[in-house]
Amino acid sequence: MNSIENFLTDVSDFVWGPWLLIPLLLSTGLYLTILLRGLQFRHFRLAFWLAFFKRKEDDDVDGDIAHYQALTTALAATVGVGNIAGVATAIALGGPGAVFWMWFTGLVGMATKYSEAFLGVRFRRPDAAGEQSGGPMHYLREGIKGRLGWFLGGFFAIAGSIAAFGIGNMVQANTVAENVEDEWGLAPWATGLIVTVLAAAVILGGIKSIGRITSAFVPVMIIFYILGATAVLAFEIEELPGAIALIFSDAFSGTSATGGFAGAAVAAAIRYGVARGIFSNESGLGTGGIAAAAAKTTHPVRQALVSMTQTFIDTLVVVSFTALTIIVTGVWKTGGEEDAATFTARAFDEGLPGDWGSVIVTFGVLFFAFSTLLGWSYYGERCMEYLFGRRAVLPYRLVFIVAIYIGSVSTLTAVWTFSDVMNGLMALPNLVGLLILSPLVWRETRAYFQQRPTEEQPTEVTKS
Repeated sequence: MNSIENFLTDVSDFVWGPWLLIPLLLSTGLYLTILLRGLQFRHFRLAFWLAFFKRKEDDDVDGDIAHYQALTTALAATVGVGNIAGVATAIALGGPGAVFWMWFTGLVGMATKYSEAFLGVRFRRPDAAGEQSGGPMHYLREGIKGRLGWFLGGFFAIAGSIAAFGIGNMVQANTVAENVEDEWGLAPWATGLIVTVLAAAVILGGIKSIGRITSAFVPVMIIFYILGATAVLAFEIEELPGAIALIFSDAFSGTSATGGFAGAAVAAAIRYGVARGIFSNESGLGTGGIAAAAAKTTHPVRQALVSMTQTFIDTLVVVSFTALTIIVTGVWKTGGEEDAATFTARAFDEGLPGDWGSVIVTFGVLFFAFSTLLGWSYYGERCMEYLFGRRAVLPYRLVFIVAIYIGSVSTLTAVWTFSDVMNGLMALPNLVGLLILSPLVWRETRAYFQQRPTEEQPTEVTKS
């Protein structure tokens, strides 16, 4: 077992190291930002309006769920324990400056997410049950002709169907069980049973059931967590300006040793900020294109605009609140990576009276992890449907549900590392495909806005 863990660690270090995925993900986001002329900034107002005010298109357009439900399904999968523990790890290893690079990754990642969602809708097709199926496996095969597209699409589908059991399932269930046991003393088997039954009730209903639940559940869980973090910041308001200044200064100068923090160079801030930012918002993994393909929309551009707000909410909003609570309370100074898992809970405990802090974080872990289970179950089943047809969907759902309970009661050792590897193997074919298909994204995006000039867009949207 030790040799397997060491092998997985070596593979993960290479895949997510400074020479492969991190520069590829970051450079792809920068390239798409430049190619699309900063679309995420120029059209953010329209994207936000479509996502949260218009919320759905007419019922007679193709798709399974409203585009707002597609957005919340994607948010359900991405706003997970990484927004709590992942941020803490980035700060523990890279210092406060890592937060700046998480923000930077999120901003350029919006262009990546836009492109994934655009292609997801552009190349979607109905499956045997009449539900829309799309995502990297489809746009890689259909958009890139020949053996290369066939290979990339199949490779992504295999990696995605397996990865869903790791970071999207067993890791989340295990985290919930451990936190509930620590906070309230409930045995993992009991927590696992409750989570498994609740998840099964939603997952077996398919994307329409997932969309209905996430559209109501996800906004509540995000607002609940943000309100808790806001209360911490309110109690530490005098420290807030200094915390923000520290994030910007340390991003370019590194962080000196202080307290139990050993210090970090600029390279560490960049490496861990970018890596954890990508883990948090999943821009580049391709999963956003799977959720977007289910949306009812009149044009791929419209759903792509909606989808890119997911990255903004995840990284520029939720991650920011977590990071600022850790920095303003000073808990980041108390230790390194081995203490990072407790940073957020300790920050909330430091900033709030009584035991409210740990309770809020425990509920946050519960909500975030449960929603991640729902989103990733859909991602995995779409990959399985691509590989084996509709007949494989129900068996996959059942196995996925059983794995939730197994994850709750098991001691996970290599699962985190294995999940990192599988996520990386999803990202590689997707990023290659995005670069190859980027001219198509640019041409059709330009054509859409030429037909609907940006200065006319607010009027048109208001009338709709």
